[in-house]
Formats: sequence, structure tokens, C-alpha cells
Amino acid sequence: MSETPKTEEAPKKDMKDVLAAVKDIKCPIQRSLVFVDEFLSEPMCGKCHPCALGSYEALVRLKRIAAGRGAQEDVDAVQRIADQMLESSRCIKGKDTAKFLLTELKTEAFREHLEGHCAEHECVSYVIYRVIPEKCVLCGLCQEACKYHAILGEKKVSYRSGYFPFEIRQKRCVKCGDCYTACTYGAIEKIEEHKEALV
Repeated sequence: MSETPKTEEAPKKDMKDVLAAVKDIKCPIQRSLVFVDEFLSEPMCGKCHPCALGSYEALVRLKRIAAGRGAQEDVDAVQRIADQMLESSRCIKGKDTAKFLLTELKTEAFREHLEGHCAEHECVSYVIYRVIPEKCVLCGLCQEACKYHAILGEKKVSYRSGYFPFEIRQKRCVKCGDCYTACTYGAIEKIEEHKEALV
């Protein structure tokens, strides 16, 4: 009789792993999103409802805020869920998640996001990428990096003049940031979308 091969279980994450996942993120909303997502990536004991139900609801609300569709009721819901998790969760992991959320909620970031402002420019729904004409050398690196064909323009060649300057088509741009990384001349900037409307 052959034995059933044993499958190795993935090591369980502790709070140190979850904190490590958010240490390089500056935006409190993005930090909260990743923290709750990491918390939900592990099986739960199932002994209490605040963790099992509340954390999923908090994730939905945080995603709405990060996507620019949030309202005060979403912030209030995250606050209520965190308060209930802190009081009623049976495990330290649930309580630590609640404490993390409550700390982030004390920042001005949640209010600012409801006003359409992400100070850290980490929430893509709040920012756009734009070519700075004065800095652009028409090298075409941004266009080559864009997988979504969102950049129009002509690469400079020595025997021609009268080029179409590079421009990012906002309706096609998915805000992946590849063009921003590819440009070695600092000719692409990341700005808040509402500021672009004022230019």
C-alpha cells in the first residue's frame, strides 16, 4: 500500500512579515490596503466574526478610497471595523491589524484622499504621467517602454527636423509607470490629476 505523499505547508506569516510588506510604502491608504490584504492571505481560526467578516469589508472600503471613489462613510466603516476588531478579536494578529488601521486613520491622508489628493502619489487613480517638453530629448525610450501604446511622438534622427513631440495619451495610459522609470532625462513627471486640469 503506497503512502500518500506529504505536502509541505507554506510557513505561516507573522506580524513581522506583514510589517515588512508595508515598510517601503508611504501612503497610509496603500499601507492599510497591503496590511489587511496580507492579514487575509493566511487562514483564520474562524472563532470570531470581527476578523473574518470585518477585515474583508475593510479591504473593500480601502479599495474604494484608493480608487478615488471613497466617501466619508467608507472611512467611518473602516474606523468602526478596526474598533470592533481591537475589542473583540480573540487573536493577537487580529488585534495588531486593528491597531495598525487605527494608527493610519489618525493621519490626514484619509481626509485628503476624499478630497482627491494623494500626497505620496502612490494611489494611481489620483495621478497622471505627463511629458515635460523642455526636458524631452526625443530619445523614444518612454515610447519603447510603454506596452499600451499610450505615447505618441517621433524619435529624433540626425537627418530630419520638425518632429511630433512626445505626448502621453491619458485615455490609453494605465498608469503603470514604465515610461517614468525608462526616462533617464527626468522628462516625465507624475502629478495629481486635478492639477493637470488647472494647467
